[in-house]
Amino acid sequence: MLHIEFNSALLFHRKPTNPHQISRIQLSSNGWRQKNQKTVEEFKTMVISSNPLAPELQISSHQQPYPSIPFSTNPNNVILPINRRHLLASLSVAITPFFTSQPPDAGARGLFQMPPARLTNRYYLVRAGESEFESMGIINTNPVAKTSVDSGLSERGKKQTVRAAFELKAMKACEGSCWIWPSITQRAYQAAEIIASVNGVTRSFIVPEYSFLDARGLGAFEGKNLESVSEVYASDSISPSIKPPPINDGTPNESVEDVFVRVTQLMSILETQYSGDTVIIVSPDSDNLTVLQAGLVGLDFRRHRDLSFSPGEVRFVDINSIPTYKQPASAVYKCLNPPSCR
Repeated sequence: MLHIEFNSALLFHRKPTNPHQISRIQLSSNGWRQKNQKTVEEFKTMVISSNPLAPELQISSHQQPYPSIPFSTNPNNVILPINRRHLLASLSVAITPFFTSQPPDAGARGLFQMPPARLTNRYYLVRAGESEFESMGIINTNPVAKTSVDSGLSERGKKQTVRAAFELKAMKACEGSCWIWPSITQRAYQAAEIIASVNGVTRSFIVPEYSFLDARGLGAFEGKNLESVSEVYASDSISPSIKPPPINDGTPNESVEDVFVRVTQLMSILETQYSGDTVIIVSPDSDNLTVLQAGLVGLDFRRHRDLSFSPGEVRFVDINSIPTYKQPASAVYKCLNPPSCR
């Protein structure tokens, strides 16, 4: 119910601006009250007649001055100036019906968190086939070159991707319809086109992702032999916050936690944009997918390497989506507050 309460002795009072105005507002005590009582009644009538909440609207007034504010007159009944702050303090308005809280919708989706309580979509994780750089045994994670032809699929990588596309078809991933979200990295987008072709998906259902699915930046390891990446994973097993050494050529040096932030942002978008759909995530490397899968099922990020994806590998996301041969030896593997798994 809307309740408006005010002090009639203060509401219609204005502070004189010069001495000459004082004489114009001299009123006897009874005459002043009668005049303002009439104004109060007119105000009530106006509010009730124009407000749809009129049956629930109550307006009350006090004929006596507000008790906490001294109100004095001189012998000639001249009303003394009142501070504006006192005037505001004399008005009390409670508009509770406009802010009545509603019970939350049981189906409402809030901020996406890892591990999620539930997923509104079906997800398939796919690592693109071998790239040209990988075929040469060279680490290439600089995003500047991600759309270069040299970052595309090798001949072997194309065959691996075709096998992945038919595997998705056998899993009926795109039965009905599906969305394909590849990284804009050349090899990942090429893989998405192959998957779409085999599964009868039109290009309008391919949604390129421009940053959240970039290959993990390995900093100073850029351009080195692929075998040297084992040093990065050795650091990951100590703490997910350790970054590779930096480099000044524009290649990021990302920790596991950095990758986790990116893939969580991606999942937040997907869970908000779609509902009840099938989404195929195509990554240019393994680390995006291992960190994402670890986050989804609540696994310790220090062991994300145990979930590694080989080029062209496909996995359906559920609590049992970790292949048996990739199960960790230790049973102490849960991470209830990712990425804080130290």
